[in-house]
Amino acid sequence: MTGIKDWLTQLGLQEHDDLFRENGVDLDLLPELTNDDLKDMGIVRLRDRKILIKAIDELKSTQVETSARQTDLARQPSPVQRRQLTVMFCDLVGSTALSTRFDPEDLRELLRAFQATCRGDILEYKGFIARYMGDGILVYFGYPVAMEDSPERAVRAGLQILKSMK
Repeated sequence: MTGIKDWLTQLGLQEHDDLFRENGVDLDLLPELTNDDLKDMGIVRLRDRKILIKAIDELKSTQVETSARQTDLARQPSPVQRRQLTVMFCDLVGSTALSTRFDPEDLRELLRAFQATCRGDILEYKGFIARYMGDGILVYFGYPVAMEDSPERAVRAGLQILKSMK
């Protein structure tokens, strides 16, 4: 829920938005409102107050369920694992200069060839390509599967890429 106005609109009671704003009622204060509070705010129609009280009660029960769920999750053992991760970043040297010499379509094909070559070498050494970023590639070694020799694999992959680029 983004705000009081949206909440009131969902209930079909958006005409009361000004009253809520004038009284400083926000989503944090909302669960504490009572029927008397709504009367004091100037919400005269019984029907509107009943709808609001029912929606507030539902909001409270949702918050209680969410809180209980979060407490249960906090009690569960965490499936998180600690591991060593080796990060490698490959970048096409001089790509800015190349962009002035080639048409955009030709440069795109050059970048695709670079990425495909790097990809083959990276996968050969069990690297995980996390992201392509322009002319660069962000690579993890030791993820998603931990390996004792991840730093060595990263270096070997980098050396292989250098050989392949010649």
